[in-house]
Amino acid sequence: MMVLHEKLNIGYIEDLKTQILELPYAGDVSMFLLLPDGIADVSTGLELLENEITYDKLYKWISKDTMVEDDVEVYIPRFKLEEYYELKPILRSMGMDDAFSKGQANFLGMSERNDLFLSEVFHQATVDVNEEGTEAAAGTGGVMTGRTGHGGPQFVADHPFLFFILHKTTKSILFFGRFSLPKN
Repeated sequence: MMVLHEKLNIGYIEDLKTQILELPYAGDVSMFLLLPDGIADVSTGLELLENEITYDKLYKWISKDTMVEDDVEVYIPRFKLEEYYELKPILRSMGMDDAFSKGQANFLGMSERNDLFLSEVFHQATVDVNEEGTEAAAGTGGVMTGRTGHGGPQFVADHPFLFFILHKTTKSILFFGRFSLPKN
């Protein structure tokens, strides 16, 4: 478990019995963690929460009406998630065929050569949370590590939780994931 003791934004979503915590990164990027009080189903325990999530609700939950800054003691597991997606079949199924055809592709806005075409398109995403902080693709954030006795709120992620990484200026969700098997 990674232990943090820091002033952070924390809130509680009463109707879902879920804590929400913001871990700020550099600039306007933050990781938000959604931690249900308990697990109500037999799979990962997150389905009830996932079924309630909408874009509008996420923004309501991270608002100043829900979250307040407090001196929080945080316990979260170390984890690293990596995913690789081949996008060529998906893009082709959406009608983007010309870009993959040598005779049809047109990339003259990028190069004077007229024989360019795409052979593959892929996306790779990584989220790494450890004692040095958290890293998501090219975005990095550091947090203070250590433990002190305190009477403020605690955020103990010792059971499944959801997380998302948000660029707050553009309101763009950069990553969204679930952590189902925390280990102490």
